[in-house]
Amino acid sequence: MAYLEISGAEPCNAAGVTDVRRMQALETTLRRVSPRYTKPATPAATVLIHGGVACLWLLLFLRAFGAHVAGAWAVGIVYVLYDTALLVFTFFNTLPLLHERSALHKGSDAPAATRPATWPTLGVLIAAHNEAPVLAATIGALRAGSDVPDEIVVVDDGSDDDTGAVLARMGLATPAVGAATRGGDGLTWLRLPHGGKARALNRALSQIETDIVLTVDADTLLEAGAVAAMRRAFANNPGLVAATGILVPVCDTSLAGRVMQWFQTHEYLRNFLSRAAWARQDGLLLISGAFAGFRRAALLRVGGFDPDCLVEDYELIHRLRRVSVLHGLGWTTTVLGDARASTEAPSTIGAFLRQRRRWFGGFLQTQMWYRDMVGNARFGHLGTRMLPVKAADTMQPIYGLTAIFLLFYYLLTGRAAVVLGAGAVIGAKLLFDFGFYLWSVHLYRRWVGTSGRVSYGSALLGALIEPFTFQLLRHLGASLGWVSLLTRQMHWGARSRRTLPTPTLADGAR
Repeated sequence: MAYLEISGAEPCNAAGVTDVRRMQALETTLRRVSPRYTKPATPAATVLIHGGVACLWLLLFLRAFGAHVAGAWAVGIVYVLYDTALLVFTFFNTLPLLHERSALHKGSDAPAATRPATWPTLGVLIAAHNEAPVLAATIGALRAGSDVPDEIVVVDDGSDDDTGAVLARMGLATPAVGAATRGGDGLTWLRLPHGGKARALNRALSQIETDIVLTVDADTLLEAGAVAAMRRAFANNPGLVAATGILVPVCDTSLAGRVMQWFQTHEYLRNFLSRAAWARQDGLLLISGAFAGFRRAALLRVGGFDPDCLVEDYELIHRLRRVSVLHGLGWTTTVLGDARASTEAPSTIGAFLRQRRRWFGGFLQTQMWYRDMVGNARFGHLGTRMLPVKAADTMQPIYGLTAIFLLFYYLLTGRAAVVLGAGAVIGAKLLFDFGFYLWSVHLYRRWVGTSGRVSYGSALLGALIEPFTFQLLRHLGASLGWVSLLTRQMHWGARSRRTLPTPTLADGAR
């Protein structure tokens, strides 16, 4: 196998220079379009929304220690009402999914002979740092699909495990650091010094030439029709610049892993329904980088991925939508119910808290950088609905933990009347959550085309114990994100890999 330094249409002896120029062009573009560098003024609406959420929490917290029974647990009541309002929003905005399943799945596995002439080329980028236990399965799933990608680029981000040996067994010669080797089956090994996921993706992005690029984490297994669904969505909508597939979390087979998978499966299910709801409002911002599709030309226009953000996928969508509005491009984002995959999820509490600390810290970063969009009518529903909700979400874990703290405080101090009042609110909330959970599982299965009977026992158990267990873990991890931001300790952290069992996606959620 000969060495190949990918360089587009330019001569091979100029490849190194071309690669540097393309990376410099990406960085220059990022600095020009990102508000992190341009630093626009903060509008009064942003100050009022963010400040109002924080001040309300402070007032309610202070009131809790001197108020009458009716208002003592007001912070908990506000928290419950806010969460309920979001569920009601999701319910009404996802009702159309009940009637769209047939249209959604029609033609998802169409053979190449029936594809339109405008069928876009598609490449997959896999950023891999020490991913030897899972990499072969991920590549195998891509190759086994009904629509095989035109190119698969494994960006070896300074791995020091057996990642290289895995790729060598696939017939690829070991490239020099900074170079690449390509096999005859469209698989490329791009070997880089360790620089982080965003830098690795940018390096591959500056070299690949396909119309559409998918970012797929090395621990993510795509279903057979996932690539076809992505390719078809971009072919049918020229304005689509980013799409997220449906992810199902998979943990290890230990007892802790099975419990964490049960909780996270329910969480992912509701989250993807919420994304579908926001997509209908043209306000979708969360595109999961573990399995996402992007129009390559749009990525180049906005400067690729930001290496300094802890959630480069989330920040990128803000930048795409911002550039679209400022330049009148009409770009859109969406979630695809027929593009499904499984992905590794934390199997222990410690790993989960580290993940959520990074996610929420990156969310706060992005919210701060794009604060001028919050409440800004120029950005449509994205500015007037989605981003104000995200502003409230910055304080949601603080509200939640405060509500639990006050509940225990009232128990310990013998304020039985307050506890009884709070218990009535909590009971009503649990009943509502039980009904919504049953509905969401039914709707999710119709939307993604899976079968399975809704488990009433599982739904009841989840409604009863999740608010006092998993939800508290989520809020604790998010609060650690606040600590990371305020102490400027923003980093990815180490992560170990395990060989995962083959996931079962037939039921979606159990």
